[in-house]
Amino acid sequence: MKIILVGAGRTGSSIVASLVEEGHDITVIDRSQQAIDEITDSYDIICLVGNGADLDTLTEAGAGNCQLFAAFTDNDDTNMLACLLAKRLGAEHTIARIRNPDYNDDGLGYLCSQLDLSEAINPESLAATDIFNILKIPSADNIETFSGRFELIELSLREDSSLNGEKLADLRKKTSANFLVCAVRQGEKTFIPTGNSVLEAGDRIALTAVPKELQKLLRRTGVHKKSARNVMILGAGRTTLYLVKKLLEAGIGVKVIDPDRGHCERLAGEIGDPAAVVICGDGTSQSVLLEEGIGYADAFAALTDSDEQNILTAIFASSLGVGKTIAKVERKELFQMAEKLGVDCLVSPNVSASGQLTRYARALKNSEGSDVEALYKVFDGRAEAIEFLVKPDFPYLGVQLKHLALEENTLIAGIVREGVALIPSGSDFILPGDRVVVFSAGQILNNLADTIRSASFDRKETGR
Repeated sequence: MKIILVGAGRTGSSIVASLVEEGHDITVIDRSQQAIDEITDSYDIICLVGNGADLDTLTEAGAGNCQLFAAFTDNDDTNMLACLLAKRLGAEHTIARIRNPDYNDDGLGYLCSQLDLSEAINPESLAATDIFNILKIPSADNIETFSGRFELIELSLREDSSLNGEKLADLRKKTSANFLVCAVRQGEKTFIPTGNSVLEAGDRIALTAVPKELQKLLRRTGVHKKSARNVMILGAGRTTLYLVKKLLEAGIGVKVIDPDRGHCERLAGEIGDPAAVVICGDGTSQSVLLEEGIGYADAFAALTDSDEQNILTAIFASSLGVGKTIAKVERKELFQMAEKLGVDCLVSPNVSASGQLTRYARALKNSEGSDVEALYKVFDGRAEAIEFLVKPDFPYLGVQLKHLALEENTLIAGIVREGVALIPSGSDFILPGDRVVVFSAGQILNNLADTIRSASFDRKETGR
């Protein structure tokens, strides 16, 4: 698919990495020669130095015949204008990064309609939603929701975890909870487990369940943590703004610390709620954090613009026994180090944005019998969970799953049928209109049929 991307900054670079992995034909436009040089040094793609909102530049890049045009510069107005021009030239789909918090849902929807935007992406808002979801289930390192029915969570197994040494088949026998462990990361290895797989300290696991069953599982296995009721946040940027609003709506106490008085005053004014405590102080100072009560917080989120500062303060919070520590980290090379140093959870607005764009691009590809409805990267992109909407021409309709031989390192992890979520067994089958969640480690799936290597069945044993 031909994709044009305007903006080669941090978010743009993250998007390029994801799209190159997907095998798309990519052209990148940026005003900065240095930014373009960094992209061309890493990837064999077409790059242009120029203004992405300039008609001549867009024409030279071929915007008139691209399937997807995305503008991710630091300027919302430039992004919207670039998308409008590209659409007028003939681009089939356009996506703009729009970060201005003044645009509420209604205003943003009106903008998209008037500009004929396919989608607007706000990286900071996406990251804030990720953090909020984690704070609702602090046992998890990451949490996503499919079709409003399934929850996908990632868990890290600590040295004292009750799951260490458990064989998955035995774990299912010990609890009545209906769940499925979909993927395991052991060191550098990521794989789809079997019933004979044994969990070890240091593993990260991804599992699916409906919310009620998930809570039951976490309680029965002793890894359940209470939802955070008071949260301390370091940094008064955009991600913090979106997060604080969500926390206040949920009745969760919030304290924000930032050394810049102007940032503090702006944040307090934008929040407009005295329930949020905003402190002007040096959040890198241990004495300031202690004085403001970090040791009594249920959770701590470091959301400054410095990856290193976020990691170090999150480690300090963890050393004081804070139940959940979260750090915003943009440089992917720091992820593994931060995990080893004891940071519970890492978030990245850039990774959230690139994941959203990758999902959209995957959904545009021609598919056989199914459409991509949602796509989430797990284990820092080493595996993915994809939700497909099944079409009437899917070639294996009604065939019991036990008769389908799946491709290596893939797993059908869930089925949503008429609003009811099912953890599938061998006797279940797929019907038109179903939403099917598939896990994959090590390969890219563009449609549901890609999951299935072969089928062997008697029509009497199908669900049709």
